[in-house]
Amino acid sequence: MRDTYTFGRKPAQRNYTIDDLRALKGSGRRLTMCNPGNEVEIRACVDAGIDLLTVWDSQMGVARELAPTHFMGTAMTWSQYATPDEILRAAIRCMEQGADMYYTLRSYDIVEMLAKEGIPVQGHMGLVPTFSVWSGGLRAYGRTADEAMRIYRTFKCYEDAGCFAVEIECVAEETLRHLNEKTSIVTFSLGSGNAGDAIFLFMSDICGEAESPPKHAHAFGNLAPLHQKMYQERVAALKKFHAESTEMRFPYPEQSIMMHAGEEEKLLEALDRL
Repeated sequence: MRDTYTFGRKPAQRNYTIDDLRALKGSGRRLTMCNPGNEVEIRACVDAGIDLLTVWDSQMGVARELAPTHFMGTAMTWSQYATPDEILRAAIRCMEQGADMYYTLRSYDIVEMLAKEGIPVQGHMGLVPTFSVWSGGLRAYGRTADEAMRIYRTFKCYEDAGCFAVEIECVAEETLRHLNEKTSIVTFSLGSGNAGDAIFLFMSDICGEAESPPKHAHAFGNLAPLHQKMYQERVAALKKFHAESTEMRFPYPEQSIMMHAGEEEKLLEALDRL
């Protein structure tokens, strides 16, 4: 555990720092990364020993309370903020709340702007679903040498802009393995094989909640039937509540509050005197 300060100038501890993540390259060690979406999932990640977390900016406050020592990134959607000034203000706010890196899909100029302010910036390479309309839809990348070299040039553009880390999605494992040796950028492999510095997988895919998971996803759990069972139980409970209430049976006596003995008679007498 590392003693450090947050970007909001508060004493803190972290399981990993930027320097620790950069030192992963060539070390033979690898970390895990997940994207919890609510308080229960954040607690589950902490209890399970997941190394790195990434959450939306609206979650930062509660996520930092529940996982005070985890290295934690936060993210903006492509369209969430329009202007450089809005993006910078949002990033600074997130870092002040305790984020350790900031994810953006915006241009290299935006990455450079954030990096110049000392913000560790995470980008996204390979399959970027937001931009998939440009490239033939959802598909794998880096399966040819020419495309692998285009990915290499993207790495270099990100490096020049000051990017610290990237999510690299659905890229051929051999491509990432060879390129990972030629970049200082920390790589979070999502569907890109065993070559990344950390392996990133969505919570719903890990836990077996997705109805139609992508090829690269592996379900280590089977929550989908439990969710369906919970839904059925929820509907059944609501139906019973509706029926009992409309038939004037609920609330039951044990759920009702009654007057003390003799007080009802006193009330009736008082009302009669009105």
